[in-house]
Amino acid sequence: MATHQSRATSFGAIAEDYDRLRQAPPEAAVEWLLPPNCEHALDLGAGTGLLTRALTGKVAHLIAVDPDARMLAVLTARSPSVHAVEGRGEAIPLPDASQDAVLVSSAWHWMHPGHATAEVARVLRDRGRFGVAWASRDRSIDWIRELDRLRVSTERYPDDGDVASRTRHLREVLLADNAPFDHVETASFPFATTMMVDDLAQMLATYSGVITGSAEERAAGLARTRAALGSWFPNQDEISVPMRAACWRADRVRRDAIDDR
Repeated sequence: MATHQSRATSFGAIAEDYDRLRQAPPEAAVEWLLPPNCEHALDLGAGTGLLTRALTGKVAHLIAVDPDARMLAVLTARSPSVHAVEGRGEAIPLPDASQDAVLVSSAWHWMHPGHATAEVARVLRDRGRFGVAWASRDRSIDWIRELDRLRVSTERYPDDGDVASRTRHLREVLLADNAPFDHVETASFPFATTMMVDDLAQMLATYSGVITGSAEERAAGLARTRAALGSWFPNQDEISVPMRAACWRADRVRRDAIDDR
């Protein structure tokens, strides 16, 4: 079975498909994540720049950081004006107190939470915003949950049988008691996207559990999802896919307030 690290670094192999098929958080979620009067923002774990493009025009100075040069190559091709830098959440290549916001979209679960939280706190200015979002299919819908079960081999990933429980675990931001953040809030934003039926099947193959599988496993998963979609949506080329962005945000405590503790 693939390791956490190999799954975390697998997306660059399908960077173009990832960018074409995955969804950014909707406008309402992006607005909720950003602090007022945000001038300097970091898209951490930016990947191919889905969130980066959603932030363009809303922030005067935008930086994208990701550990995978293959993902950043797509980002810079799509957003040549954005300053893109290779780096990890556990070692952010930016100065102290330089950012009004650090935002992470569908990547926080790949970072070491303790080390990455400390780095986010370091680069944020006092009262800066730490925001995390996960934009994906709405798994409260029966047929969406069934698709998630079909996309991977239950023999290879038996824990994926309880998709709802696993997804809730991945969408948590757990702060240590001494983490310098307050005003923690969560919100959820439903939205929908229209996709070609085959694109939806291919989108399910952009997840690490499928990418790191064998060619036979990937082909079998794609066949299962195509067959299911064909039975649920006969004679349809396009369908409306229910989505949801689960969001979390907190504000950086002032440094002088920490010193006074």
